[in-house]
Amino acid sequence: MAGADLLAILPFLVLAAAIVVVMLAIAIRRHHDLTFGLALIGTLLSFISLWPASEVAPRRVTLLFIIDGYALFYIGLILATTLSVLLFSHGYLKMRRGPQEEFYLLVLLATLGAISLVASRHFASFFVALETLSIALLALIAYPRDRARPVEASLKYLILAGTSSAILLFGMALIYARLGTMEFTLIGDRLRTIAEASDIYWLTGLAMIVAGIGFKLSLVPFHMWAPDVYEGAPAPVTAFIATVSKGAVFALLLRYFLNADAYNFGSVFIMINVLAVASILAGNLLALLQNNVKRILAYSSIAHLGYLLVAFLAGGALAKEAVTYYLVAYFVMTLGAFGIVTVLSSVAGETEVEELADYRGLLWQRPWLGGVFTITLLALAGIPLTVGFFAKFYAVAGGVGAAAWPAIFALVAGSVIGLFYYLRVIVIMATPVAEAEAVEFETVPWTGSTTLAALTFILIWLGIYPAPLISLIRLTALQVGN
Repeated sequence: MAGADLLAILPFLVLAAAIVVVMLAIAIRRHHDLTFGLALIGTLLSFISLWPASEVAPRRVTLLFIIDGYALFYIGLILATTLSVLLFSHGYLKMRRGPQEEFYLLVLLATLGAISLVASRHFASFFVALETLSIALLALIAYPRDRARPVEASLKYLILAGTSSAILLFGMALIYARLGTMEFTLIGDRLRTIAEASDIYWLTGLAMIVAGIGFKLSLVPFHMWAPDVYEGAPAPVTAFIATVSKGAVFALLLRYFLNADAYNFGSVFIMINVLAVASILAGNLLALLQNNVKRILAYSSIAHLGYLLVAFLAGGALAKEAVTYYLVAYFVMTLGAFGIVTVLSSVAGETEVEELADYRGLLWQRPWLGGVFTITLLALAGIPLTVGFFAKFYAVAGGVGAAAWPAIFALVAGSVIGLFYYLRVIVIMATPVAEAEAVEFETVPWTGSTTLAALTFILIWLGIYPAPLISLIRLTALQVGN
């Protein structure tokens, strides 16, 4: 491996070194603040190392990875999101009993798997990175183990993650049996030599890969695990799953489709269309029936992944730009929403503040937190002057470019339905509550309030002036190497 290769994978090396340092620190002396500081510094240094890595990009590092503008952009997005999750987690864990240090170690391990996913160009690296992410998430979902709900959620995730991995491996095996390669680019090259566009091995293998990834993304009809896991997992872990885990998998899916020329098959287009429509409609309709904020956000996440698929359908440069912008917007909005749940749970003691009744009168009790949550929910609904509006505009543009009219219709209908349950939460927060019935909250941790302030600023700034982000996406994320 040449020196330029080591420079290209510097973010991975720094993050892996941070994992080792955190592990040794825990073994030598247990100290919550020390472990938190080491994890935060390690993630920040990995983020900073993107600049020297960009000097040698694009560069293939063995057959497994490629460090290009696309990978660097998503690595930066994932690391920035991890920093936010770590900041939210600090105050949250301080109010919980039991060992807290391993939590940060598991977050770093999951992040390493996520950034490896977005740089993968081979089925082997794809699967190893996905399992690194998933196994770390299994432990995070069950953290801490002294309560029944997190353990139950972790077991559900374990069973369905194992099933999805088996389906995924079978799909990879079918494609390898037909084409004799596991490299994304070579798959595309060899597909052009197949005389029959409806090759049964290729299409069945691709369908199984999409089904396996559908479980990871909680697309309908593979969504069964999401509401229970979101409800049972600790609030900061739920934020991590909804953003880093899903975003990394979606970025990998887009790279695979672009490199393997999967867009050229009409049956694939129909399959993605069906998944998009089903996810949008089912996600929004099921959210109407929920009285738990985490379950509402779980079904909202399913719907937003459906919106992402509408942008995904465009193919080519438009798909890269539309999907990337939507993912950035989705990360900011979802982090803000789950950040509120995390901060309120941090200051409410051992309990999770997740039932709708717990948010009654929040705008009067905690105007700052209630205002941030209101802005975040309006952004998720796609209201103008928020980043969510431009995200949905991009999704519609992608759908029009692909002539995916059923998906566009579902997007419009789903947005209207979604507005209802987002406004329902806002109305409950604005409803006055008697002082005797109000939920008592302690002082908000500075780490949580600072992170929420930054996310709110980004959410509004990108809704008013999205040009810098669009320019950055065109400069980096559109450069997808082979």
